[in-house]
Amino acid sequence: MDILETVKIRALAYGDLDAIVAIDKALLGKERPEYWSMKIELTENRAPMASLVAELDGSVIGFILGDVSGWEYGVPDTIGWIDIIGVHPTYQRKGVARILFKAMVANMKKVGVDSIYTFVNWREFDRLNFFDQMGFQKGDLIHLELKLGT
Repeated sequence: MDILETVKIRALAYGDLDAIVAIDKALLGKERPEYWSMKIELTENRAPMASLVAELDGSVIGFILGDVSGWEYGVPDTIGWIDIIGVHPTYQRKGVARILFKAMVANMKKVGVDSIYTFVNWREFDRLNFFDQMGFQKGDLIHLELKLGT
């Protein structure tokens, strides 16, 4: 049986903190509970349909955090943002990120979002490829950076 047939997508909750910290550690090799506690608390004050988790047999195996714009950066409130997608390494390349993304898109459409933005490092081919497969194209915003040197 395909795992996607039994994966449940639901709104992210603060109770998912430990699972998200564990996924992050599996991906990056370090624990960042304070960071994730802050991120999850922020999602509680934002569009709840834009931050979701994927569960398999009652365990969180992936997550997506996003938001709907409130005129930040001069973009209208019809813009959605993807902040981060994380999938436990055991479940990567099985479609989990894709179903999280599609569920978030469906939720955002319901509230009038007509475009979604995200930032990707141009050297991260796998991420660029994922977003390309999801239909993303290079947008009109320009990323600016100021190096603060030592």
